[in-house]
Amino acid sequence: MATTMPAPADVTAGAQARPEIERIATTPDWYEPYRISQAVRAGGLIHVSGQAGIDEQGRTVSDDFLTQGRQAFANVGRVLAAAGASLADVVRVGIFVTDMAADLGHVLTLRGEFLSEPYPADTLLEVSALARPDWRIEVEATALAR
Repeated sequence: MATTMPAPADVTAGAQARPEIERIATTPDWYEPYRISQAVRAGGLIHVSGQAGIDEQGRTVSDDFLTQGRQAFANVGRVLAAAGASLADVVRVGIFVTDMAADLGHVLTLRGEFLSEPYPADTLLEVSALARPDWRIEVEATALAR
């Protein structure tokens, strides 16, 4: 599902019009109650909000890092598909984990399972917590809009 927000009226002579921002969502949209877009398309790119290891009902799929990570990447793929793109279109990812020492090897496994050459630019960060205490990984992405 995509919703386009019109650019605000140009009030200054000669100013550039703001590009359209198109909201991307899946059904159900588990981010709607939080006033967050699952993704937006703007300027030829799709910006996917952080996706965690949750199912379509918003339940955490497992305590296991790899299971959560696989679901998080699948969720990124699902949102990209709603925008007409795929993981192959990803140019940048951000991966947030709660225990780098324990899970760095698992992150490398996930990168190998879901991303391919040329590998996207990537930022990997350890954070003290994610939105829910049982989440161990969250993945955000930027992809080319086709």
